[in-house]
Amino acid sequence: MIGSDAYPGSRPLQRGGRYHLGRPQSPPIRSGRKRHLITDILGLVLAVLVTAANVHGTTGGKLLLNDLAETHPSVSKVWADGGYQNSIFNHGAGLGIDVEVVQRPRAKGFEPLPKRWVIERTLGWPMQHRRLARDYEALPQRSRMVIHWAMANKVSRELTGESAPTWRIKTDIPLTSA
Repeated sequence: MIGSDAYPGSRPLQRGGRYHLGRPQSPPIRSGRKRHLITDILGLVLAVLVTAANVHGTTGGKLLLNDLAETHPSVSKVWADGGYQNSIFNHGAGLGIDVEVVQRPRAKGFEPLPKRWVIERTLGWPMQHRRLARDYEALPQRSRMVIHWAMANKVSRELTGESAPTWRIKTDIPLTSA
């Protein structure tokens, strides 16, 4: 599954820095980033790319497919939503990866897209970590590293059977002071 989401920056950037009566003349620009992810069918991350928020999903998708073909050559099929353009399908075919669009159902109302909910769930998991709720990192590479760290944390909690971080669990054991 391939998908992306944008998230806000930690502080607004000012345009030009001109003030009139203590107020900026033009509205501030919000900085932000976009996470592009490719996951397996369980929602485990195979490839991550962090870009500026104005980068189109298709551009990030092509870069992710390059990374996926390099690091996971056994992957032969990727599902995407209808927002990706034809160029990503052609790019995937050139790499030997079949990119298929998950079609929306014709029914009225909310209905999760088959297969597509896996990437949406995975995009939501990092939001449980404070450092990923906003873009606090100075470099996109650090944001990428923190996403990998958060996913490793998620997998380790799943393997150990913990449903919440241990600092949230109340115990009857009294605290000892050293």
